[in-house]
Amino acid sequence: MKINAYAKINLGLDVIGKRDDGYHEVRMIMQTIELHDELVVARTDEAGIDISTGRDDLSAGKDNLIHKAARLMMDEYGLTGGIKVDLTKNIPMAAGLAGGSTDAAATMIAVNELYGLGLSPKEFMKISVRIGADVPYCIMGGTALSEGIGEILTPLRPCPAWKVLIAKPPADVSTAYVYKHYDAGKAKHPDIDRLIRAVENADLNAVADSMGNALESVTIPEVPSVGQIKDVMTLSGGFSLMSGSGPTVFGLFEKDDDINRAYECLKQKEYVSDLFITRIINGRA
Repeated sequence: MKINAYAKINLGLDVIGKRDDGYHEVRMIMQTIELHDELVVARTDEAGIDISTGRDDLSAGKDNLIHKAARLMMDEYGLTGGIKVDLTKNIPMAAGLAGGSTDAAATMIAVNELYGLGLSPKEFMKISVRIGADVPYCIMGGTALSEGIGEILTPLRPCPAWKVLIAKPPADVSTAYVYKHYDAGKAKHPDIDRLIRAVENADLNAVADSMGNALESVTIPEVPSVGQIKDVMTLSGGFSLMSGSGPTVFGLFEKDDDINRAYECLKQKEYVSDLFITRIINGRA
Protein backbone atom coordinates (compact mmCIF):
# COMPACT_ATOMS: atom_id res chain seq x y z
CA MET A 1 0.00 0.00 0.00
CA LYS A 2 1.30 3.43 -0.95
CA ILE A 3 0.30 6.25 1.37
CA ASN A 4 1.29 9.90 1.70
CA ALA A 5 2.07 11.41 5.09
CA TYR A 6 1.25 15.11 4.99
CA ALA A 7 2.98 17.88 6.94
CA LYS A 8 1.13 20.40 9.08
CA ILE A 9 1.52 24.04 9.97
CA ASN A 10 0.12 25.97 12.93
CA LEU A 11 -1.90 29.02 11.91
CA GLY A 12 -1.96 29.89 15.59
CA LEU A 13 -0.38 28.42 18.72
CA ASP A 14 -0.95 29.52 22.30
CA VAL A 15 0.31 27.87 25.48
CA ILE A 16 -2.37 27.96 28.16
CA GLY A 17 -0.44 26.52 31.08
CA LYS A 18 1.54 23.59 32.44
CA ARG A 19 -0.03 20.45 33.84
CA ASP A 20 1.07 18.50 36.90
CA ASP A 21 2.43 15.73 34.65
CA GLY A 22 4.81 18.19 32.96
CA TYR A 23 2.90 18.52 29.70
CA HIS A 24 1.76 21.94 28.50
CA GLU A 25 -1.87 22.75 27.69
CA VAL A 26 -2.18 24.38 24.27
CA ARG A 27 -4.75 25.91 21.91
CA MET A 28 -3.71 25.67 18.28
CA ILE A 29 -5.16 25.93 14.81
CA MET A 30 -3.67 23.06 12.81
CA GLN A 31 -3.64 22.89 9.01
CA THR A 32 -2.56 20.19 6.58
CA ILE A 33 -0.32 21.17 3.66
CA GLU A 34 0.55 19.31 0.48
CA LEU A 35 4.22 18.71 1.37
CA HIS A 36 4.46 15.03 2.29
CA ASP A 37 6.57 11.98 2.96
CA GLU A 38 5.84 8.81 0.98
CA LEU A 39 5.43 5.39 2.55
CA VAL A 40 5.14 2.00 0.89
CA VAL A 41 3.79 -0.39 3.52
CA ALA A 42 3.56 -4.16 3.04
CA ARG A 43 2.04 -6.80 5.30
CA THR A 44 4.34 -9.75 5.99
CA ASP A 45 3.56 -13.23 7.31
CA GLU A 46 6.69 -13.19 9.43
CA ALA A 47 6.44 -11.18 12.64
CA GLY A 48 8.57 -8.07 12.90
CA ILE A 49 8.79 -4.45 11.80
CA ASP A 50 11.27 -3.72 9.02
CA ILE A 51 11.82 -0.04 8.14
CA SER A 52 13.97 1.34 5.34
CA THR A 53 14.64 5.09 5.31
CA GLY A 54 17.50 5.30 2.84
CA ARG A 55 19.13 7.93 5.05
CA ASP A 56 22.02 7.74 7.49
CA ASP A 57 20.61 10.61 9.58
CA LEU A 58 17.27 8.89 10.23
CA SER A 59 17.01 5.86 12.49
CA ALA A 60 15.13 2.82 11.26
CA GLY A 61 15.04 1.29 14.73
CA LYS A 62 12.64 1.17 17.65
CA ASP A 63 12.97 4.91 18.29
CA ASN A 64 11.45 5.70 14.87
CA LEU A 65 7.80 6.75 15.27
CA ILE A 66 6.85 4.44 12.40
CA HIS A 67 8.11 1.52 14.47
CA LYS A 68 6.29 2.75 17.57
CA ALA A 69 3.03 3.16 15.61
CA ALA A 70 3.24 -0.29 14.06
CA ARG A 71 4.09 -1.91 17.41
CA LEU A 72 1.20 -0.11 19.11
CA MET A 73 -1.29 -1.34 16.50
CA MET A 74 0.02 -4.90 16.66
CA ASP A 75 -0.05 -5.05 20.45
CA GLU A 76 -3.39 -3.28 20.83
CA TYR A 77 -5.23 -5.42 18.28
CA GLY A 78 -3.37 -8.72 18.66
CA LEU A 79 -1.86 -8.84 15.17
CA THR A 80 0.41 -11.82 14.55
CA GLY A 81 2.14 -10.85 11.30
CA GLY A 82 4.56 -8.05 10.58
CA ILE A 83 5.05 -5.09 8.25
CA LYS A 84 7.75 -3.71 6.01
CA VAL A 85 7.91 0.05 5.42
CA ASP A 86 9.91 1.90 2.78
CA LEU A 87 10.01 5.60 3.64
CA THR A 88 10.86 8.46 1.28
CA LYS A 89 11.48 11.45 3.55
CA ASN A 90 10.62 14.86 2.06
CA ILE A 91 9.48 16.76 5.16
CA PRO A 92 12.44 18.35 6.99
CA MET A 93 13.19 16.73 10.33
CA ALA A 94 13.02 18.49 13.71
CA ALA A 95 11.22 21.29 11.93
CA GLY A 96 7.87 21.90 13.65
CA LEU A 97 5.99 20.31 10.72
CA ALA A 98 5.01 17.03 12.48
CA GLY A 99 7.19 14.98 10.12
CA GLY A 100 7.59 12.06 12.52
CA SER A 101 4.01 12.23 13.78
CA THR A 102 2.54 12.17 10.29
CA ASP A 103 4.66 9.13 9.36
CA ALA A 104 3.27 7.39 12.45
CA ALA A 105 -0.28 8.37 11.50
CA ALA A 106 0.14 7.05 7.96
CA THR A 107 1.52 3.79 9.35
CA MET A 108 -1.51 3.30 11.59
CA ILE A 109 -3.85 3.97 8.67
CA ALA A 110 -1.94 1.47 6.53
CA VAL A 111 -1.91 -1.26 9.20
CA ASN A 112 -5.66 -0.82 9.67
CA GLU A 113 -6.16 -1.29 5.92
CA LEU A 114 -3.66 -4.09 5.30
CA TYR A 115 -4.87 -6.18 8.22
CA GLY A 116 -8.56 -5.54 7.47
CA LEU A 117 -9.25 -4.28 10.98
CA GLY A 118 -12.14 -2.12 9.82
CA LEU A 119 -11.49 0.52 12.46
CA SER A 120 -12.72 4.07 11.98
CA PRO A 121 -10.01 6.73 12.26
CA LYS A 122 -11.59 7.89 15.54
CA GLU A 123 -11.03 4.45 17.05
CA PHE A 124 -7.27 4.37 16.58
CA MET A 125 -6.90 8.13 17.07
CA LYS A 126 -7.74 7.43 20.74
CA ILE A 127 -4.63 5.31 21.24
CA SER A 128 -2.37 7.26 18.87
CA VAL A 129 -1.69 10.00 21.42
CA ARG A 130 0.52 7.45 23.22
CA ILE A 131 3.00 7.93 20.36
CA GLY A 132 2.88 11.72 20.26
CA ALA A 133 0.50 14.61 20.85
CA ASP A 134 0.32 15.53 17.14
CA VAL A 135 -0.47 12.01 15.90
CA PRO A 136 -4.28 12.14 16.39
CA TYR A 137 -4.41 15.33 14.33
CA CYS A 138 -2.22 13.85 11.61
CA ILE A 139 -4.64 10.93 11.30
CA MET A 140 -7.58 13.33 10.92
CA GLY A 141 -5.96 16.12 8.89
CA GLY A 142 -7.64 19.24 7.55
CA THR A 143 -8.32 22.42 9.51
CA ALA A 144 -8.84 21.91 13.23
CA LEU A 145 -8.73 23.47 16.67
CA SER A 146 -6.36 21.44 18.83
CA GLU A 147 -6.57 21.64 22.63
CA GLY A 148 -5.36 19.78 25.71
CA ILE A 149 -1.86 18.53 24.88
CA GLY A 150 -2.95 18.44 21.25
CA GLU A 151 -5.27 15.45 21.36
CA ILE A 152 -8.63 17.24 21.76
CA LEU A 153 -9.63 18.08 18.20
CA THR A 154 -12.50 20.11 16.79
CA PRO A 155 -12.80 20.21 12.98
CA LEU A 156 -13.19 23.69 11.49
CA ARG A 157 -14.45 24.87 8.13
CA PRO A 158 -11.71 24.02 5.61
CA CYS A 159 -9.27 26.74 4.65
CA PRO A 160 -8.99 27.76 0.99
CA ALA A 161 -6.03 26.30 -0.93
CA TRP A 162 -3.79 29.27 -0.14
CA LYS A 163 -0.23 29.03 -1.41
CA VAL A 164 2.35 28.25 1.26
CA LEU A 165 6.10 28.84 1.27
CA ILE A 166 8.07 26.67 3.69
CA ALA A 167 11.59 27.68 4.76
CA LYS A 168 13.74 25.96 7.38
CA PRO A 169 17.05 27.23 8.75
CA PRO A 170 19.99 24.80 9.02
CA ALA A 171 19.73 24.87 12.82
CA ASP A 172 17.52 22.42 14.70
CA VAL A 173 15.69 23.08 17.94
CA SER A 174 14.04 20.39 20.03
CA THR A 175 10.43 20.68 21.16
CA ALA A 176 11.51 19.67 24.67
CA TYR A 177 14.04 22.54 24.81
CA VAL A 178 11.47 25.11 23.65
CA TYR A 179 8.83 24.11 26.18
CA LYS A 180 11.39 23.84 28.98
CA HIS A 181 12.47 27.45 28.41
CA TYR A 182 9.00 28.84 27.69
CA ASP A 183 8.02 31.83 29.84
CA ALA A 184 4.38 32.86 29.53
CA GLY A 185 5.23 36.40 30.66
CA LYS A 186 7.59 36.93 27.72
CA ALA A 187 5.32 35.41 25.08
CA LYS A 188 2.96 37.17 22.71
CA HIS A 189 -0.33 35.29 23.00
CA PRO A 190 -2.51 35.06 19.88
CA ASP A 191 -6.28 35.44 20.04
CA ILE A 192 -7.24 31.92 18.96
CA ASP A 193 -11.00 32.59 19.00
CA ARG A 194 -10.54 35.55 16.69
CA LEU A 195 -8.35 33.42 14.45
CA ILE A 196 -11.04 30.72 14.28
CA ARG A 197 -13.55 33.29 13.03
CA ALA A 198 -11.09 34.54 10.42
CA VAL A 199 -10.33 30.99 9.24
CA GLU A 200 -14.00 30.10 8.98
CA ASN A 201 -14.64 33.28 6.99
CA ALA A 202 -11.81 32.31 4.61
CA ASP A 203 -10.41 35.84 5.02
CA LEU A 204 -6.64 35.71 4.51
CA ASN A 205 -6.06 39.27 5.68
CA ALA A 206 -8.01 38.64 8.88
CA VAL A 207 -6.14 35.36 9.38
CA ALA A 208 -2.85 37.22 9.00
CA ASP A 209 -3.93 39.82 11.57
CA SER A 210 -4.77 37.07 14.07
CA MET A 211 -1.91 34.61 13.49
CA GLY A 212 0.58 34.17 16.29
CA ASN A 213 2.82 31.61 17.96
CA ALA A 214 3.66 31.98 21.63
CA LEU A 215 6.72 29.73 21.21
CA GLU A 216 8.47 32.25 18.94
CA SER A 217 9.51 33.98 22.17
CA VAL A 218 11.85 31.04 22.85
CA THR A 219 12.90 29.90 19.39
CA ILE A 220 13.70 33.23 17.70
CA PRO A 221 16.32 34.26 20.31
CA GLU A 222 17.81 30.77 19.96
CA VAL A 223 17.64 30.72 16.13
CA PRO A 224 17.65 34.37 14.90
CA SER A 225 17.34 33.25 11.27
CA VAL A 226 13.68 32.45 12.02
CA GLY A 227 13.08 36.20 12.30
CA GLN A 228 15.12 36.90 9.18
CA ILE A 229 13.06 34.44 7.14
CA LYS A 230 9.83 35.95 8.44
CA ASP A 231 11.00 39.41 7.37
CA VAL A 232 11.76 38.26 3.81
CA MET A 233 8.35 36.64 3.43
CA THR A 234 6.55 39.67 4.82
CA LEU A 235 8.45 42.12 2.62
CA SER A 236 7.61 39.93 -0.39
CA GLY A 237 3.88 40.26 0.24
CA GLY A 238 3.21 37.19 2.38
CA PHE A 239 2.02 36.62 5.93
CA SER A 240 4.58 34.66 7.94
CA LEU A 241 4.75 32.67 11.16
CA MET A 242 6.88 29.99 12.77
CA SER A 243 5.25 26.56 12.78
CA GLY A 244 5.04 24.56 16.00
CA SER A 245 8.16 24.86 18.14
CA GLY A 246 10.11 25.70 14.99
CA PRO A 247 12.44 26.50 13.53
CA THR A 248 10.53 26.22 10.22
CA VAL A 249 8.73 29.35 9.01
CA PHE A 250 5.77 29.33 6.65
CA GLY A 251 4.31 32.15 4.59
CA LEU A 252 0.77 32.40 3.24
CA PHE A 253 0.44 34.07 -0.16
CA GLU A 254 -2.39 34.97 -2.51
CA LYS A 255 -0.31 35.90 -5.56
CA ASP A 256 2.08 33.72 -7.56
CA ASP A 257 4.40 36.66 -8.17
CA ASP A 258 4.76 37.31 -4.45
CA ILE A 259 5.50 33.72 -3.44
CA ASN A 260 7.93 33.29 -6.34
CA ARG A 261 9.75 36.48 -5.36
CA ALA A 262 10.09 35.29 -1.76
CA TYR A 263 11.27 31.86 -2.94
CA GLU A 264 13.97 33.32 -5.19
CA CYS A 265 15.17 35.65 -2.45
CA LEU A 266 15.33 32.95 0.22
CA LYS A 267 17.02 30.52 -2.17
CA GLN A 268 20.07 32.79 -2.07
CA LYS A 269 20.28 32.98 1.73
CA GLU A 270 22.80 30.93 3.64
CA TYR A 271 20.42 30.79 6.60
CA VAL A 272 17.91 28.63 4.65
CA SER A 273 18.55 24.90 4.24
CA ASP A 274 15.13 23.65 3.06
CA LEU A 275 12.71 25.55 0.85
CA PHE A 276 9.40 24.44 -0.66
CA ILE A 277 6.42 25.97 -2.41
CA THR A 278 3.28 24.07 -1.48
CA ARG A 279 -0.36 24.77 -0.63
CA ILE A 280 -3.06 24.13 1.94
CA ILE A 281 -5.07 20.97 1.42
CA ASN A 282 -8.20 19.69 3.16
CA GLY A 283 -7.95 16.40 5.03
CA ARG A 284 -5.75 13.59 3.80
CA ALA A 285 -6.08 14.45 0.10
